[in-house]
Amino acid sequence: MSRFLWVLRLALLLSLAGLGSIPASGQHKTDPLLEAMRQELDRSKSQLRMEDVPSPYYIEYHLWDVDQYEAEAAFGALRQDQRNHVRTVKVVVRVGDYKLDSYGPASAGVNIAPLDNDPLALRRQLWLATDQAFKAASEALAAKKAALRRYSADQPFDDFAHAPEVQSIGPTVKLEFDPKPWRDALENATGLFRTDPQLESLSATFRCRAVNHYFLNTEGTTTRNGYTVYYLTLAGSTQASDGMRLERSPYHAAATLGELPTPQAFVAEARKTIETLKALREAPVMEEDYFGPVLFSSDAASDLFYGMVGGNILGRRPDPGDSARTLGDYAANYKSRVLPTFLSIEDDPTTKTFQGKSLIGSYETDDEGVRAEKVSVIEDGMLVNYLLGREPIRDLPESNGHGRAAPSQLAFPYIGNLIVKPKQTLSPAELKQKLIDMCRGEDKPYGYRVETLGGKYEPRLIYRVYVKDGHEELIRGALFDKLDTRTLRNDLVAAGDDPLVSNREGSVPSTVISPSILFDDLEVKRTDAKNAKLPEYPPPDLIAH
Repeated sequence: MSRFLWVLRLALLLSLAGLGSIPASGQHKTDPLLEAMRQELDRSKSQLRMEDVPSPYYIEYHLWDVDQYEAEAAFGALRQDQRNHVRTVKVVVRVGDYKLDSYGPASAGVNIAPLDNDPLALRRQLWLATDQAFKAASEALAAKKAALRRYSADQPFDDFAHAPEVQSIGPTVKLEFDPKPWRDALENATGLFRTDPQLESLSATFRCRAVNHYFLNTEGTTTRNGYTVYYLTLAGSTQASDGMRLERSPYHAAATLGELPTPQAFVAEARKTIETLKALREAPVMEEDYFGPVLFSSDAASDLFYGMVGGNILGRRPDPGDSARTLGDYAANYKSRVLPTFLSIEDDPTTKTFQGKSLIGSYETDDEGVRAEKVSVIEDGMLVNYLLGREPIRDLPESNGHGRAAPSQLAFPYIGNLIVKPKQTLSPAELKQKLIDMCRGEDKPYGYRVETLGGKYEPRLIYRVYVKDGHEELIRGALFDKLDTRTLRNDLVAAGDDPLVSNREGSVPSTVISPSILFDDLEVKRTDAKNAKLPEYPPPDLIAH
């Protein structure tokens, strides 16, 4: 594979994977990247023409500078150790006007950019991307007009929201770390597979990246901002004697290296994870169907709010002809109740820390050049707003600073720091006692407490909590039935005073801050997944011959 294709592949993978600023006041002229982008943008604005095609009314230039390091080990041996530096440019050209324009999935021109600050080389790549985007925009506008003729009603909102000019030049960021202690930690942590011959996989990853984003548009906005993310995770799996596959994947993400567990603490955490996998193998299987109170830890609750609320408060425009306001489960819930009245939720990218922990969902300007805003999304259980970029939806014509983009991708509405704010709270001990009291009132011998979730809200660590004395018993093979946004609205009865910062690395970093929560009625049943076959023959001896 050529180096160009390899780097392009890396850029695309990164696209699928908030610092203080000062007014620009012409300071972009001291940054060679911004200055080259400005010169080429001015040239495109004055010279971009095509016969019998409207000239662009809006152009935006992006440059992402991504420096990423990743190391991975499995079974005590390093499998990956590489550092990559890549720059990509993206150009969006809009033809038409704010009311009706050409914007769509094929609207951007993307190119690999030079790693040094050669202005001519950068401008050449911007020129090619601009030409590509302009040609695509011209075709897209004609296709969109033809499609809209099928509908009699006019579109009740503009294609593109006006936004004030922003001048904000933040400091650039860079990675600060020594890779050797982390390579050693990965090898030492995964080398613990020797302590449990029944482990089928044990791997660990350390990843960090520094992203600097440069943005200019023909409305006069110029921004430069950067962020760093440091990420550490362990993944292990085993099988019980009946073939049931069991997994654990604890992870940590932070804006600074110092907030991750130390290498020594990570090895200790790996040992604890292996012990948990062994306990899961030996745990009893969920046999009976259960319908009653279930308590979720703040860790498990953050997954529910991330998926069920964070995924449904995004102002994403439906296809033409669709009368819905937006997409998702909350499309028809504007100004109606979606949560219990004792819960409110806001998204606040302007908050950088919470209880001493960094929030990686923080930023000052979004990826469309709009200043970030704190948005009260749900008030006393009522959905009062959506998170919006510059693509308006019905009744909400303006951006609230939530247009975000992975490198080289188009911007879309996305959460920053999603914060769950209960009016009344209980301590963890009080929540557990409330769970027990509710079970006793229903004459149930036990309830359930969920510590961690996996994909599709499947419980990975779930415990029976016995009414008689409050002791807990780990079980396996459980599954929730009908755990959805209606359950979150109708059956959530209490929240804790133990908010947890859950940083989520992703291609667009985000954070959820959630307390533990208690449901009064939730169905738990045995998983219907078929158990896998056990290995046909034993693994290699742990002592090399």
